Amino acid sequence: QVQLVESGGGLVQAGGSLRLSCAASGSIFSINVMGWYRQAPGKQRELVASMHSSGSTNYADFVKGRFTVSRDNAKNTVNLQMNSLKPEDTAVYYCKAFIVAWGELSTRPYWGQGTQVTVSS
Repeated sequence: QVQLVESGGGLVQAGGSLRLSCAASGSIFSINVMGWYRQAPGKQRELVASMHSSGSTNYADFVKGRFTVSRDNAKNTVNLQMNSLKPEDTAVYYCKAFIVAWGELSTRPYWGQGTQVTVSS
């Protein structure tokens, strides 16, 4: 089994910073892309940032210049440093990873349970 566990959410004032972390564990052969999505109440889940195992990154326009995604491939972790937070960044943040598990032949997406980020004005 493969599991993703997030940590680091919380309450912060506008302009503040938070750092989210996600660790993948279990029967992992390889991880392709790891990243973060978010879902605000009444809205669809959307991509925030992702990082390929090669190091290439992809950011949503609304976080460029404020958020930074990073990975430790050896530890199967992905982090999201969030600076200059805005009230509109309030959402549940989910970790997502595309993983090939031992004994499987193809990549599958896995999700974490989500962590709440609340930014007060």
